[in-house]
Amino acid sequence: MASTVADDVVFEYPPFIRVYKDGRKERLREDVFIAASVDPSTGVSSKDVVIQPETGLSARMYLPKQANRATKLPLVIYFHGGGFCIESAFCPTYHNYLNLLVSKANVVAVSVDYRRAPEHPLPVAYEDSWTALKWVFSHPDEEWLTKYADYNRVYMAGDSAGGNISHNMAVRAHIEPNNFKFKGIVLAHPYFIGSTPLASEGDMDLLGKLWLAVYPTTSGLDDPLVNPLKDPNFSKVACKRVLVCVAGLDVLVHRGKHYHENLGKCGWEGVLEFTETEAEPHVFHVSTPEVASAGKLMERVVSFLNAT
Repeated sequence: MASTVADDVVFEYPPFIRVYKDGRKERLREDVFIAASVDPSTGVSSKDVVIQPETGLSARMYLPKQANRATKLPLVIYFHGGGFCIESAFCPTYHNYLNLLVSKANVVAVSVDYRRAPEHPLPVAYEDSWTALKWVFSHPDEEWLTKYADYNRVYMAGDSAGGNISHNMAVRAHIEPNNFKFKGIVLAHPYFIGSTPLASEGDMDLLGKLWLAVYPTTSGLDDPLVNPLKDPNFSKVACKRVLVCVAGLDVLVHRGKHYHENLGKCGWEGVLEFTETEAEPHVFHVSTPEVASAGKLMERVVSFLNAT
């Protein structure tokens, strides 16, 4: 009797990824592209740039309506979420969120479209993110950066997998030679896990299997890239301000709290901020930016980005 598709599947985690017995992997959500434009509701302008032609690494840039050459603005380098395998800098969810963030915070933004698993398994997304940072700080001949961005006020930010990337880029920026200078990072509902469950932590089995699926050559669930407390360089976060955001109904809430608690006592010398939205799920502020709780979280992030 011929096997069915279900019989051939060894792991499935909607809406992220499906893994088959023969090793094949497929993304479970189709990409939806929305064109760069002038957003009618915020007046924010966006455009796409190619960072590395040979790999296709690219980004979407955002400029607020009130930008002028007389006053340079904070620069936010944003890494989108999606379990390293879905979503993009060009999808409606993140395009709309970046329009809103840029409008509210009055910042210039670069939303990085790193390559994703399964076609490009980790660590490709980390290498692409590092390449994007080098491009930003090389002061390319890009008008929106040269004329409007304040390189003394550069932030990294991201949600879920993007929060994970932001932390890892900040650590890498400390230990590898570069000319990067970050004022702070924002980690929203960061994707961190580990082999040993935390107290009160829910079932993390699916998230663990997701990590193994998107990073087949990983050392496991205690890989420092996904369990930062196992990293001997954990305290070497290359900025002086960190904002950790968690959501009470998110299965990752305890990992976010654990990260925050330990960064505050590991010897890192900086200002650590924390905010919890109790009755909301994972990345609610990106998927439902219209709800009141998302507005409050936006206010907190805007305050962090605009601090002197």
